[in-house]
Amino acid sequence: MIILGILVSIAAIGTMCWLLFNLAVFALPFFIGLNAGIWAYGTGAGWLGGILIGLIAAGLTLAVGQGLLMLVRPIWARLLIALAFVAPSGMAGFYATLGIVKHMMPSETWQIIFSVVGAVAVGATAFLRVASMAANSPAGSSLARA
Repeated sequence: MIILGILVSIAAIGTMCWLLFNLAVFALPFFIGLNAGIWAYGTGAGWLGGILIGLIAAGLTLAVGQGLLMLVRPIWARLLIALAFVAPSGMAGFYATLGIVKHMMPSETWQIIFSVVGAVAVGATAFLRVASMAANSPAGSSLARA
């Protein structure tokens, strides 16, 4: 039974890490949608209105981010847009890793070290996914044609 518990724990941690890496790009839209939904509920929109406003805000955030990545030309501006999506992902990676390692090691120093490594890993993965969202146009083409 103990071995089965250990295997199930490892599988659960692996599943949570897989979810974290796959959903890290959506941390910013999730936070904005959650805040918008809570605001709408607090102003009297009710549960359904809060959920609807939250979903709309999250969808608009993701759509605006992808649209800006496709339309903005300067690389520094694209980097700033990507960092807006990556920063919440890095924070989510830090706290998710901290939650896992707190159960596995008693030293707070090592907990922080592993949490920073987890934040960097999740942030880098989110950055690569955000960078792949930007559609690269063929060389020599532009939006305005003569």
